[in-house]
Amino acid sequence: MPKMTVLRTIHIDAKPIDIFPKINNLGEWGSWSPWMILEDGVKVEVKDNGKFQSWEGNRIGSGTMQITNEIEDKQVDIDLTFLKPYKSKAKVSLMLTEQHDGTSVAWKMESSLPFFMFWMKKAMSAFIGMDFERGLKLLKEYVEVGHVNSKLDILGKQQFEGENFIGLKGSASIDNMGEDMSQNIEKLMRYIHEQNIKPAGEVVSVYHKWDIKNRQVGYAVGVIVDSKTEIDAPFYIGELPKSTLHTVRHTGPYDHLGNAWTLQQMMSRNKEFKADKKYFPFERYMNDPSQVSKEELITEISFGTR
Repeated sequence: MPKMTVLRTIHIDAKPIDIFPKINNLGEWGSWSPWMILEDGVKVEVKDNGKFQSWEGNRIGSGTMQITNEIEDKQVDIDLTFLKPYKSKAKVSLMLTEQHDGTSVAWKMESSLPFFMFWMKKAMSAFIGMDFERGLKLLKEYVEVGHVNSKLDILGKQQFEGENFIGLKGSASIDNMGEDMSQNIEKLMRYIHEQNIKPAGEVVSVYHKWDIKNRQVGYAVGVIVDSKTEIDAPFYIGELPKSTLHTVRHTGPYDHLGNAWTLQQMMSRNKEFKADKKYFPFERYMNDPSQVSKEELITEISFGTR
């Protein structure tokens, strides 16, 4: 059985004493779990004063978690059992290390894949790692703010007539993607202003390449325009082709957009829609971050479908 270890960390602006109750009571996990947010109506049962939890959902499968060991304000150890979509077990630990300006939180999982999935070890480690990253961001906001600002609405299938955009291509590591994209959007908006080009729609980001294993992404940021026009390199005219789209709307900070992407991917794997792999997925930013609070930001993530 191929063994797999996943470890992710985050810094939270709070003391361990304020974080520990959020992780050693499984009844609290529903408020920040990176999986529960993906599906309404999951059947959850919490017992033994928050030390045992079972769940059953259509998208997120079913399983149990049981806290087996605690070191107050320092560590929680959990036995995790997946029942669906396939059976497996894992040892999970959340570890708190106090720092002068807060707490470092580490989330670790040790598990084994079924023998017939040995070839997916690297990909599975990457996907679970991204789930942990989403979860730690949600936990951070839950602790620091008191609630999570990440709301998902499934808009479903819709006909899309296609649009043109003035774009600027980029590539970055997943870790630095937000900063890299912000810089390119700034360059793009400055160019459009200098050229006196009038936008006809929102800012979009089109994703041409996702390399989850190596944590690299290739993308283009763009501004919707009415018609094609002559522009200067490195800017270019791009197209969002006519298609049927499947769209999920996210309301909340851009830091939590991974929740909407994961929901789209999970719905596709669950055969709730069939993704068109030849159609580049894209984000559409429905309001201006300079005009509204980050909690009010609305972003739509669209996949081509058949």
